Formats: sequence, structure tokens, C-alpha cells
Amino acid sequence: MEWMAWTLPTALFFACIAAGLAVMAVLHVRYPNSPRIGVLGIETMRGDRFFISLLGSAFINLAWIGLLDAPQYGALIVCAVFAICVFRWV
Repeated sequence: MEWMAWTLPTALFFACIAAGLAVMAVLHVRYPNSPRIGVLGIETMRGDRFFISLLGSAFINLAWIGLLDAPQYGALIVCAVFAICVFRWV
């Protein structure tokens, strides 16, 4: 798999995504949840909110790279706050 250029940050990123999906699966089995309606006005479950937070984090990181000349760690903090807000209010 030399064509993929696996670096340590890339491997850690995908490992964190896989770990997040595993945690979501365990939480769903251990603590089943029911759909709820948040600020978006649509029914979402825990997995939906996880997907929304991942998708939003991707756009936050792209905007951070394109608009700012600051270290990427700042985007990580913004993404963490965004994910907390999504899981709380969406």
C-alpha cells in the first residue's frame, strides 16, 4: 500500500474515526437511545449526530486551512466545541 502514503497523522486520524465508530456501536448496544428533535427540526439519533459532527469538522478544517495562517491545533479546539454543541442541541 505504498501508493496511499500512510503517514502517522493519517493513520491516527483513521484510527480515531474507527475508535469513534466502535464507541458508538458499544453505546448503542449498552444504552439504546430514541430519536430526538433538536434545533435542526429533524429526528436524529446518536449516530446521526456523530456523522454531523464529523462532516462539520471537515468543513471547519478546510475553512481553517484556506482562510487562516494559524496552526491546525486551533481548528481541533473549534471542532471539539462544535461536536459538543451538536451532541447537546441537535
